[in-house]
Amino acid sequence: MAKTDTRIDAYIDKAAAFARPILDHLRSLVHVACPEVEETMKWSFPHFDYKGNMMCSMASFKQHCSFGFWNAAIMKSAEGIIETGDRSGMGHLGKITTMKDLPSDKTMIKMIKEACKLNDAGIKTPRMKPLKTDKKDLVIVPELIKALSKNKTAKKYFDTGSYSFQKEYNQWIEEAKSEATRDSRIVTAIEWIAEGKGRNWKYERPKK
Repeated sequence: MAKTDTRIDAYIDKAAAFARPILDHLRSLVHVACPEVEETMKWSFPHFDYKGNMMCSMASFKQHCSFGFWNAAIMKSAEGIIETGDRSGMGHLGKITTMKDLPSDKTMIKMIKEACKLNDAGIKTPRMKPLKTDKKDLVIVPELIKALSKNKTAKKYFDTGSYSFQKEYNQWIEEAKSEATRDSRIVTAIEWIAEGKGRNWKYERPKK
């Protein structure tokens, strides 16, 4: 039996009007293709798990939706249909703004069924080693620089942090939709950075 999550109902209800039918349709296709799928919320957006592992997910943004597969890189049915590189929040199907942006139902169901089989077999995409990136390539938000200058501890942690550490905080602030949200995120960021915490520290496994 499929396990639904009322939090996903709430997520869809709060989404922009254009996004609701898209999210409802994607959700329906997942259940059709994988009847035993389990719904859940992770990182504040809908996920679909199967056999105890993540299988796919969807999300709604201000002007587009996204959908992605956990094992996209090794899905043969997805070749030539989805993008597996740096998608910048666009999922594997690009920016979805209307139902017309989605592959056909037949294609979607085929891909979801393959994702389901990969989980059945316990197959997981090999983790890729992160590419070496020069911190000089990262342009820090001016407001964050100013806030860091007022907190020596936070500035020390930030300056000595890895590229991904800096990028995650910088991107979080850049993506704020309003000035109030940006200011709030900066305050929170400074607090977390001063404690040596990464942007996604809440989801990190505790060190043994």
